[in-house]
This record gives sequence, C-alpha cells and structure tokens, in this order.
Amino acid sequence: MLTAHLGRLGISASQHVVCTKRSLAWAMRHMQVANASSIEYRPIKSILVANRGEIAIRVFRACTELGIRSVAVYSEQDKMHMHRQKADESYLIGKGLPPVEAYLSIPEIIRVAKENNVDAIHPGYGFLSERSDFAQACLDNGLSFIGPSPEVVRKMGDKVAARQTAIKAGVQVVPGTDHPIVSPEEAHDFCVKYGLPVMLKAAYGGGGRGMRVVRELGEVKESFTLASREAEAAFGNGAMFIEKFIENPRHIELQVLGDRAGNVVHLFERDCSVQRRHQKLVEVAPAPNLDQRVREAMAADAVKLCKSVGYENAGTVEFLLDNQGNYYFIEVNARLQVEHTVTEEITGIDLVQSQIRISEGMTLPELGMSQENITAQGCAIQCRVTTEDPAKSFRPDTGRLEVFRSGEGMGIRLDGASAFAGAIISPYYDSLLVKVISRASDLHASAAKMNRSLREFRIRGVKTNIPFLLNVLENQKFLNGTIDTTFIDEHPQLFQFAPSQNRAQKLLNYLGNVLVNGPMTPLATGLQPADVQPMVPEVPSVSGETYIGFKKKASSDAGGAWKSAVEPPRGFRDILLAEGPEGFAKAVRNHKGLLLMDTTFRDAHQSLLATRVRTHDLLKISPFVAHNFNNLYSLENWGGATFDVALRFLHECPWERLERMRALMPNIPFQMLLRGANGVGYTSYPDNAVYKFCDLSVKAGMDIFRVFDSLNYLPNLLLGVDAVGKAGGVVEAAISYSGDISDPSKTKYTLDYYLNLADELVRAGTHVLCIKDMAGLLKPRAAKMLISALRDRHPDVPIHVHTHDTSGAGVASMLQCAYAGADAVDVAVDSMSGMTSQPSMGAVVASLMGDELDTGMNLGDISQYSAYWEQARTLYAPFECAVTMKSGNADVYLNEIPGGQYTNLQFQAYSLGLGDQFEAVKKAYREANLLMGDLIKVTPSSKVVGDLAQFMVQNKLSAADVEANAENLSFPKSVIEFFQGYLGEPYGGFPEPLRSKILKGLPTVDGRPGESMAPMNFQDMKTKLVEEHGPRISDYDVLSSAMYPQVTDEYLRFREKYGPVDKLDTRIFLTGPKVGEEFEVEIEKGKTLHIKTLAMAEDLTPNGEREVFFELNGQLRSVMVRDQTAVKELHIHPKVNASIKGQVGAPMPGTVIDIKVKEGDEVKKGASMVVLSAMKMEMVVQSPCDGVVESIAVTKDMKLEGDDLVLTVTPK
Repeated sequence: MLTAHLGRLGISASQHVVCTKRSLAWAMRHMQVANASSIEYRPIKSILVANRGEIAIRVFRACTELGIRSVAVYSEQDKMHMHRQKADESYLIGKGLPPVEAYLSIPEIIRVAKENNVDAIHPGYGFLSERSDFAQACLDNGLSFIGPSPEVVRKMGDKVAARQTAIKAGVQVVPGTDHPIVSPEEAHDFCVKYGLPVMLKAAYGGGGRGMRVVRELGEVKESFTLASREAEAAFGNGAMFIEKFIENPRHIELQVLGDRAGNVVHLFERDCSVQRRHQKLVEVAPAPNLDQRVREAMAADAVKLCKSVGYENAGTVEFLLDNQGNYYFIEVNARLQVEHTVTEEITGIDLVQSQIRISEGMTLPELGMSQENITAQGCAIQCRVTTEDPAKSFRPDTGRLEVFRSGEGMGIRLDGASAFAGAIISPYYDSLLVKVISRASDLHASAAKMNRSLREFRIRGVKTNIPFLLNVLENQKFLNGTIDTTFIDEHPQLFQFAPSQNRAQKLLNYLGNVLVNGPMTPLATGLQPADVQPMVPEVPSVSGETYIGFKKKASSDAGGAWKSAVEPPRGFRDILLAEGPEGFAKAVRNHKGLLLMDTTFRDAHQSLLATRVRTHDLLKISPFVAHNFNNLYSLENWGGATFDVALRFLHECPWERLERMRALMPNIPFQMLLRGANGVGYTSYPDNAVYKFCDLSVKAGMDIFRVFDSLNYLPNLLLGVDAVGKAGGVVEAAISYSGDISDPSKTKYTLDYYLNLADELVRAGTHVLCIKDMAGLLKPRAAKMLISALRDRHPDVPIHVHTHDTSGAGVASMLQCAYAGADAVDVAVDSMSGMTSQPSMGAVVASLMGDELDTGMNLGDISQYSAYWEQARTLYAPFECAVTMKSGNADVYLNEIPGGQYTNLQFQAYSLGLGDQFEAVKKAYREANLLMGDLIKVTPSSKVVGDLAQFMVQNKLSAADVEANAENLSFPKSVIEFFQGYLGEPYGGFPEPLRSKILKGLPTVDGRPGESMAPMNFQDMKTKLVEEHGPRISDYDVLSSAMYPQVTDEYLRFREKYGPVDKLDTRIFLTGPKVGEEFEVEIEKGKTLHIKTLAMAEDLTPNGEREVFFELNGQLRSVMVRDQTAVKELHIHPKVNASIKGQVGAPMPGTVIDIKVKEGDEVKKGASMVVLSAMKMEMVVQSPCDGVVESIAVTKDMKLEGDDLVLTVTPK
C-alpha cells in the first residue's frame, strides 16, 4: 500500500529505501495538505551552510539525520577546521580575502552553491545570517534561504524598523533612535537631547558585537567609533542604533517558530542575563522565578509581533525585564541563536530540523507543533566555554590545543567544532570553543550536572573561562534564579579563582625544552648525570611498637616522598619541643658522649657539588636518617647558599623543601645558617625582614639558627641573635674563625679576640656557642687551645664546632675539640666527606668507639647511609668538585679560602675562562684578602675577596698594581659596596688610603646598615606579587622575594611555565629523558604520571618551533618548543619582557589597526597608544605608566601574537 502511495507521488520504492525519512515526510505532506495547497512544498536535497564552527556542524548533523547532502564552505584560515570535515562536501571561498570577509562574500557563497547543485543555504548565526541582501540573493539565484523572507529579515534586522513594527503591534519598546545613525556627531546629538546612560548597538547584527554602554558625554564619540568599527568588521555594516539604557534588567528572550501559512508558536523563554560585554555566557531555560503572568504576556506579545510581519522560520524576540515586572521589546534576532540548544532540551523539538522542514513548505500543524502541545519540561543550562582568560579581563587566547578532554555523561550535551587535541585556535574568529548543555529536573540539579561536567574538562594550550563559569554555577544568587544583567559586574568574587595547575602539560613543556635546547640548569662540567636509581635502605614499617615511650602512628603525606608507617625514635627535637631552647641547651650540655651535626643535607653538597643537590634526593633518604640517626645534635639542611640556589638553579621552593623534610624527620633538630643582619642573602636588609624571616622559618620547621656575621661585626650578629630569640628558635651564635691562634706571629685574630666575642654573645643570650671554622683553618693544637679556653670561661654553655676538611686534618681537629670540651662537632657521611666538605662521620664515630665520648652511632647504619650518597652523588657529576680537585690541599692555610666557596670559586674561574689559572686565582685570593685588611672570610665577605681575586687575575693585576691604580680601576660591585660599608665594619677598620681611592667620593654607611633602612611592607609586596604572578603567592614567596627579589621573580615565572620540576628524577631534570625512555613522576600522593618520550620533529615551524612527542598515561601528547639556536637565523618578533618596566605587550593576538603615538611622545598612565583587532573585537593598548614613548615595535596592519612586544615607555 505504501508503495502505491509513493508511486502516485512520483517516488520509487528504491528511492524510499535510500532515504526513508525524507520520502515519508514528503508523502505525509501530500496526504495531509488539503487546506494549505497554496503553499508549495519543495523537498530540499542539499544544504550549504554559509558559516563555520559549531553552528555549521550542528546543521550538518541535522542534515545527516534527514538524509540531506551537506556542503561546507571555509576560508583559507579554516582549511584545517573541523566543520569542513563534518560535511559531505567542502569548498574554499574568499581566496585572498581577510578571514572574516571570506564568510561575508555573498557572490562567493552563491557561486559555490550554484556550481555544486545546492538547493538551500542555511546562514547559521552571525556573519550573513541577518543580511536581507543575502537572503534576497539566495532567492534570486533559485536557492532556498533557510530563514525568514528577505523583507522580514530587513525589517527585523534593522533595529529601528523593528522598533517601529513593535510599536505598531502594540508592544512596549525602550526609547531610542528612529533610524540607524552612521556618525559620531549624530550619536552625540541624541545623547545631548535624551540624556545618559545610553546603549550603542549594531543596527544590523547582534551577539554583543558593536555594543557599548556610555555614561559620560565625553566618551560618546570615541565609543561610537569603536562600536561602529566592530559592527562593520562583524556584520559588514557599521550603522548603529541608540536607545536609553535600562538599569539592572533581566534579559529574557522568546523562541518562536513561524510558517508560510501564518502560524506562529513560541517555545518558551530563555534567561540570558549572565553577560559580559553584552555577550551571553550562560543561558537558562525556562527563565527561573519568572512570574507566570509576565511569562504569558511576554510570550503573547512575541507571537503577536511575529504574526504582524508574517514571520517565517525560527527567530528570537528579546525583552528587557525590570524589577517592577515591566518588560520592553529590544529586538528580534531573525535567525537561529547560539543558545537555541536549551530550548531544544526542555521542549524536545529539534529547531534546526524544524527550520529545514518549514523552508521546504511544511506547516507547524503538519509538524505537530500547535501551541497547546508544546510543553517545557525540566531545566536546561548552556555554558559557552571560550578561549578567554577571565583573570585578564577575558582576554582572548589563541594557540594550539595541546590537550582536550571533555566532561560528558548523563544529562550533558556538547556542541563544538574545534575542540580536539592539536586544534589551532586562531585570532580571526569568535573565541567560542564548545557549548556545554546540561538538563535535569530543576535549576539546582541542572547546575550540579554542569558543574560536574566542567570540572571533568581538561583543556591545555590555551586559557579558558571554565574557572569563571564554575564560580557562576556555585554562586547562590545564580542558583536562586535571582540574577540580572549586572550580575557579573556586581559580583567581583566570580573572578577569585585558583588557576588550573596544569602540572602534567607544564612538565612535558619543560622536558621538551630540555630535549630541544639543552639543560635549563647550567652544567658546570662536561660530565653527564649517571643513569642510576640510588638504593634507599629500608626503614621500619610495622606499626604498633614502642621506642622510648613513644607510640607509633600511621604515615602522612610528605609532599610526595614515602614516609614510614612507624614513627621514628625519640630525638633531641622532642626535648626541644617539650622544654624549649633553654631545656634543649641543658640537655646537650649534660649529654655524656660527643654529639654530631650531620652536614650532608647542606654544607657537604655545597662544598662538593656546588649546592646543586635537589629536594627529590634529600627526601628519599630522610626516613632512614630519622630512624637511624635520632641521636644527632642536629641536621644542617637549610639556609646559606642552599636558599638562593634552590630558587635560582634548581627551580624549587626552599620553604617547601624545609616543610617536606620536617614531615619526614620530626625527631631530629634542624639547623640552618643565618647570616645575621644579612638573613640568607648577600647584602643588608631592613631589620623587620630579618625578624620576619626567622619567625616564618620557625613556623616552617627550623629549630637551630647558627647566627654569624661575615665580618664578626657584633651589631649585625646581635640583630640575628635577637631575631631568632623572638621567633622562638635555638640561638647558636657563631664566631667565624680565621688566622691561627697557635702561631704567635699572627697577631690580628688572637685567643683574646675570640674570648671577648664569646663573652658578648653569651651576654646577649645565646643558647649555644659555635666556632665557625669555614675554611678548615683550625689546626688540632689551636683547636685544643680555643675550646679549652671557651669551656673554662663558659662552663654551662654548649659548644659546637663547625669546620671543613680542606687540609685533610679535620678529623684530628674535631677529636681535639671533643677532648677539650666541645659538645658537638660537624661531620658528613663518609661518601660526602673530605676535601672542602666536613670530616668523615664514620671516621669520627670509629675513633671514639669504647671511649667515654662514644657517639653511640652504628657503623653499619653509617655504611648504608654512605652507600646511598655514593650512588646519589653520581647523579650530580656535572657539578662534581673532584673533576678539578682530586684531594685535600694544605695550601688552604695560606689562601684561607672557605670550603663552601672553594669549588664554587673554581667553577666561576672556569666560566670566566680562567680555569687553567686557578692556582693564580688562589694566590690572588690571598693577596686580595691582605689588601682588604685580612678579613674574616665567609659569605658574603668571602665573595667580595673572591670577586677581587678573579678581577685581579683577569686583568693581570698584582696587589701593588691595585694599590697604585685604584683610582683608575672599575672594581666589581661587591667590592665597592663592601668599602661603602654595606656589610658592616671589619675588625680593625677599612684599609686606607685604598678605601678612599676605590670609592672616589661615593657615600659611605656608618654603623649597622640595616638600622637606617626603611622597613619592608610585606602586604604591599604580596599584593604586587599576586598582581604579577597570580593568587598562588604564599607568605613564603614574599619572604623569598624580600631576600632575592629578581631571583624569586624568575623562579615564580619558571614555576608557572614549567610546573613542579622538583618532582622529576634528577637525571631527567638535568639532561632530559632519552627517546623511547619510560618513567614515572609522582606529582602528589596518589597521583603518578606515566611518561614515555616518543620523538622530536626534525622540521621547524615558521615560528622556529619543533614538535616533541610524548605518551602521557597512555595517551599521545605533544608540545611545541621554540628552538633557540634555530630562531637566531629567523626573524621572530620579540616578546615582552615582564621584568622590564615600561615594556608593553599585545594583550591578545590580533592585527594592529591604529597607532596613536609616536616615539618621543609623552603619555599619561592609561593613555590609548595602539588599537588591536581580533576575534571581531577591538582592544586598546594603554600606557602602563606616565612616561615617554621610547620605541614602537609594530606597524599598522602587523599581525601579532599574544605578549608580542608592542612598544616601550620610559617611566617618568
């Protein structure tokens, strides 16, 4: 029977099989239409979509479901875009035209349609969708236009004509112009006549393009020009419409459908009040908390208006609703809307298919759409995920999608186009990436689904607005359905969000950079890190046992490091926590055996491996140390050079290192090196910086502060003593040792000198006295003399001796100190001892076995500890001091170079090209020291001497040459600042006339430098750091910046760009993985990345980049890395350097359309200098400060990437 019916209609059975849905629909049409026979039914067999992106794909999908051939058009810039691949056929348009103009070229689109036997054209939204001339051109060329008639498009697209139509239909409108205006002068005259505020709107387009709210008369003309230019770019016509601006309205729009028989129905309303720059971001259907009477009246007016013009196809009637329940017609969008999806979800009606069928000639009744059987069920929300950075005023972002993972599941619909890994987000078009639509029973349930979906998204490579959308979805006002169009402006908390950590992709970028450009931590020698995994000795793992009255407990996270399930045995820190610093000092003094301080975690690797040992390797061995060396006096593991080296070269936070070590070793006192008034820096600081630093250090887990001054300058020492005491730490005041008290010929630093200093420090309240023998000059006989005298003078004060083993006599000296009354001495584990490090732990322990001073330590434990470091040390081969120093050297008694400086000085000499002259450098070091008056030499004074020594060798100067020509020489900065007094006053004063000759009249500092310095404002510092680096700034970062502002700034930028590189294994961190290598990175407890290095592209991109391929957790990932060597041969536009004040970068990728200044112009802060256009939006580049335009790096029509240098302003 069906075959017979089809036969009468001219359709064969075979045709019906090929396209069942289309033939049935066509047959049903002919069987049903009796009363609508005047409406011609013309089946559509092929549709061209005159658009791009997700709306093109949305139409193609409808075509596929209806059995219609789909045709795409694409610009040259879109040749790789997904929409052209989703169509059955695709054709290039607008060759040679600018990106937007290609889609605005009516002749091109018509040509493609006619050449390829297209029946109809769907305009999508934007571009030509509301151009009546386009609709007419389609009809004139025998093509169906899927939308209203050209006359209705003209009447409704012209906002002035639409207003007049609404007035005639009896629909209330907002006061405004009665015709489109094209000049700023007309806009100004209207505002003068009708008052402000007003809304400027594109007369022939929507979507927020060309819209501006103007509240000041002086801004009218400039705002009009910018809005008109934006409208011209987006819609091909810059005419504007002006209307009075209604404060705080809701934006409600009605979806309508009309047919050629005059039937019009509404499909309920949508609330589009969540807007930014008049661009809708979140839409809800139906509108929550809308009075039913208002809903019905608004719907009736929408239908009435559309019937009055014979509206056909889909459209949207938009209203503003004030808080009194009054609503005003604002416009009709004679097209499909971006947010049509939420209407589809609550009504179950496919709007795109409905559009197509209406264009074929079917009526609404034939489609089953009478008003009474259209119902709304549940609640739907649409979020527009855009490639915009909400933290930077929604600045559009472009680039390559390195990662794309969507959030799906029940109740979620995704409409997208370019959302896939590898997609290029261009600056030429709208920033919409994907539309996410949720549907559930009510607003709260729908918001919960949307929230879950957005949290599942992983988008890397470009910024998105997802963090902002999540804040909207969690805002109580939104969830209550009580928002209006000012919602975003009135809720600044929507912009308070933690940025995505993006750790995995950042780490891949780091690894890619190392593979392409080489190590990002400079290597000191040609040796490579060993390919080993150091064997970590076992620790107890059975819970429930008891050690010295302390019960065991379960492990806690220690920042990614493994922690034993058994609490380690009680140690001296337990005494410190229970009894305070005084009780701790008493317990140390009452201890019968010799106590040891292990320097392996700091000074040992500073001396042997240029301070390069990473937190990663320190944490691995920490549990073993906690369980087997609980009777250590202390573990030296922080401060000194480790602080800035961690930031500067290892790209890790020293504070986090301290916290993580403390979590793993809760029982052993930690000791740090505090340079008195110099903190952990190399210069003087305001007093409050030192006090704040000590306070925060104690809170982070530090216990004992070995306070010293590089010149033994008492005022600086006393400041450090007071700061540590007020912070609650153990004060270990240190006297830096120099000279030789056992040599009567050396008369500057005598025994009385040291005893007098000790008296002052004990009087100041030190808990422990320390002799800091930083160069290993304390010979055994001198050690006995000094410690015996100190013990006699201060019998109740613990004495700790710090030394270096440069000469090889360290063990002998420390044993003499022990027998003379010292309570604790320095050692390093055997494989990290000797030479410029500390004496051997094993040697000292073995020497005292069975003695009354027996340390109580087990040689077997020391052996296991040493074995770990013997292997770990090979990871740091590029920094190995043994490359140039094969043994201890007694010439230290002549040159007095501190152990911690010796190897660093050697590496510096190599980097300056003086490697083969190191013997000369050592000789010059001695001469420089004597020139400066025979100083106490320890950081930072030792650095001054070292700088002068290398300066002398490099310039072939003797001591006599320096003295004779000092007035004519340009000395290193550190030398000049020393003689100015910035480090304090050396014992015996500054040498004259050398000081006066070097300073050449420069001002000097009298007394303690920090005393006259203005206090630091830490809150202001934090605010500035947050502005520059984002909300993750901690108090730790502030104190790091206080000590090392530039180094910290560079570290924070590195961390933001490359992520937690401290979690990488050391070999991979230093030199990168091998191709084909598989490895794991534990970024936090329970989260491990599985990475495999696949390949690196040989070919360069035009921007000088190479693609590096990885497999991450089984999925292919790639990163683009600029080849720094190759780009030197290419002309690449410079990037803005954020550290240079006055440099201004492009706020977004785009084209320079106007340059308003020239070099030499004076500008005020905020002044407009350059105008960029991108994504159909204009952005004004403003001056960051008052100043003078120094240089302009761009020209008109130049295309820029984000952060490309635009110009430089010299601040006034």
